[in-house]
Amino acid sequence: MNIYFSGIGGVGLGPLAEIARDAGHGVFGSDTTESLTTDELLRQNIPFSTDQSGDFLTRCHEQKKIDWFVYTAALADDHPELIMARKLGIPMSKRDELLTQIIKEKNLKLIAVAGTHGKTSTTALMVWVLNQLGVPISYSAGSTISFGPSGFFDPASSYFVYECDEYDRNFLHFRPFLTLLTSVDFDHPDTYPTQRDYVDAFSTFLAQSNQAIMWRRDTVINIVPTKRSWILDDREIIPFQVAGEHNRANSTLVAKACEFLGLGDAEQVKSAIESFPGASRRFEKLADNLYSDYGHHPVEVAATLQLARELNDHVVLVYQPHQNTRQHQVRSGYTTCMQLAETIFWLPTYQSRENMLLPILTPEQLTGRLVNRGAVHYASLDETLWGHIQQARQLNKLVLCMGAGTIDHWVREMLASSP
Repeated sequence: MNIYFSGIGGVGLGPLAEIARDAGHGVFGSDTTESLTTDELLRQNIPFSTDQSGDFLTRCHEQKKIDWFVYTAALADDHPELIMARKLGIPMSKRDELLTQIIKEKNLKLIAVAGTHGKTSTTALMVWVLNQLGVPISYSAGSTISFGPSGFFDPASSYFVYECDEYDRNFLHFRPFLTLLTSVDFDHPDTYPTQRDYVDAFSTFLAQSNQAIMWRRDTVINIVPTKRSWILDDREIIPFQVAGEHNRANSTLVAKACEFLGLGDAEQVKSAIESFPGASRRFEKLADNLYSDYGHHPVEVAATLQLARELNDHVVLVYQPHQNTRQHQVRSGYTTCMQLAETIFWLPTYQSRENMLLPILTPEQLTGRLVNRGAVHYASLDETLWGHIQQARQLNKLVLCMGAGTIDHWVREMLASSP
């Protein structure tokens, strides 16, 4: 079967494209821009184009006959490739339908990693640990990872480890054998109008899971655990030799999952966890005193700053808020989440999938209630900001660049062009 992925550079479709290729399907795809994910796909000789006019899709269909058109939830109904796929009569769906078919066809047990924060790191850690234990697995992680492709299918595997995202209610299409629930706050207001909607979706997801491992703190916000839920208290966090309280908590979930699955002994699992090389853009070290992180929610910012302070007493935060619609929901959470930063460079909000009826919140509006507002400097992605970053690094301060928009790509480009 030949499958075309529209939005193949995204964190959902990129890994799925690799899995489909490994499972024996022909794979083609497009996206608006190149990215770390598309670079990875091109290295694997997967045909890719930034031409989304419909012409590239037509050429692929004429050459190979596309059997299935899979598209990202971010695509508008009038997107040229969607229109062309309909015109060509190609069956189409979002990613969940294809993935559930692969899991069913290959008779795999789904290990789902869900939650508002920590999904990618925990998914990558679970993959790493099972690899170290010699367990054949297939998986899909929501980022490029240092020790392998972001998506992989192993014909010998019995398990499929999946970063099960709540955006667009994607996770409700799955019935996992085992779910690891990292944390629940509130996010994606464009999918869930209220926090109640968001929490109810997680309760539904847990009800669809054969077994779940989660934290008791998440039951306080009325997440409804099932009788098959293994509920952990904060005092049960295992003191692994890894930086960051949230990373030690997520490592504990992985260790408990291995215990539930009967894979490895405690010492083997501990050794594997403590040797984990990390995932891309999850407190990823780019150079001396320079780190990149995908986090863009106040809870994630606070957790990552706590991790950074374990390494350096002087932390400079460069922050790019993500999506104006989301800022209207999370702005109150900024009050104390950045208090561990010595200096903050605040960038304009990266806009994506916006509700055009909402006014654009300015950096001044978003930072007005910060307890350490005096540490804030308003900035842009330019040479002036790069000069401040370089100066901080030279003073042996840790510079943390956070956001899900253009900031990571900009930092890597500036670093590559620096003498």
